[in-house]
Amino acid sequence: MLARPLLIGSEIYRRSTYGPRHPLAIPRVSTALDLIWALGAVEPERYVDSPRASLDQLARFHDRDYLAALELAERDRKQLPDEDRRRYQIGINGNPIFPEILSRPSTAAGGTLKGLALLHEAGGGIVHNVGGGTHHGRRDRASGFCYLNDPVLGILDLLDRGYERVLYVDLDAHHGDGVQDALSHDPRVLIVSVHESGRWPYSGTIGDRGGGHARNIPVPPGFNDDEMDFILDEALVPLAERFAPEILILQLGADALAEDPLSKLELSNGALWRAVAALKRMAPKVLAMGGGGYNPWSVARAWAGNWLMLNDMAVPERLPFAAEAVLRALHWDHSKGREPPDHWFTTLADVPRPGPIREAVRLAVADVLS
Repeated sequence: MLARPLLIGSEIYRRSTYGPRHPLAIPRVSTALDLIWALGAVEPERYVDSPRASLDQLARFHDRDYLAALELAERDRKQLPDEDRRRYQIGINGNPIFPEILSRPSTAAGGTLKGLALLHEAGGGIVHNVGGGTHHGRRDRASGFCYLNDPVLGILDLLDRGYERVLYVDLDAHHGDGVQDALSHDPRVLIVSVHESGRWPYSGTIGDRGGGHARNIPVPPGFNDDEMDFILDEALVPLAERFAPEILILQLGADALAEDPLSKLELSNGALWRAVAALKRMAPKVLAMGGGGYNPWSVARAWAGNWLMLNDMAVPERLPFAAEAVLRALHWDHSKGREPPDHWFTTLADVPRPGPIREAVRLAVADVLS
């Protein structure tokens, strides 16, 4: 068993951006890691620098010709032929060509594969690959800002190692369509997704079980903390107990938070943290990863808190100076970032956002338990 959780990161996220006008122009992974270090929540011996997945590793799921197109795009930037752009969705539809178009996602995939290898070799424990969670990537094309699909690559690696019960839980505001479509036919994998209904990619509706082994909990706009707690207690934990996973993979996108510009959900980060604290006990091996999130302050605060939950560490009432300095150094060229409230700099925990448990949430929970 790993004595304590391990944290996987890379400096590639600090210098890489999707471009100035893209939602992923913001620093996310690097800020979350800086905040974790500033909180004194990790020691150097528990930090693992993410390797880059090899083309052979990526080809376990992704087509070789698509990987070759990504290589060409990274080398020649905007010289990719128009036919390839359309075929592979590279350079269009929110998937820009940028300097690390292959290096960055293959680092995320390498971190996921490394984390799972560490868990397998140790026989148990917790690993957090903050840069992982690119759950929209398709076998032969980019999708939803995701060029590769590290959750699928990781799960396939586990199946190759002989695992029979892999639980994947996705808390991103957007449905994890790439994971469901790739793996929900396999009875060795249970895929559970909580996401906003009626939002891109417009899949994961009530009753959608993919190839048979997916469970979807679409939630309405305004989704609140009490509703998340209800789903956790009445659906996620019971499903995990019933499935009895050998390993749990958690996709912890932060775009369901109230401050995020790409969803209409209203969670506080405390609701996500309660889910992390409860679900990490559902399997002897746990790999947590990041995902969506498009407000640099809310993402960094949420992901740093995830790390605290994975370590059973308390959330400070007020951030120490070094952590506050990390957050005050951020700039976000968005209407929500022009006058950020002071608590985005000084605290980690959001104010709770309670509310009624609506019928749509109750119906979605009943469906996945049927």
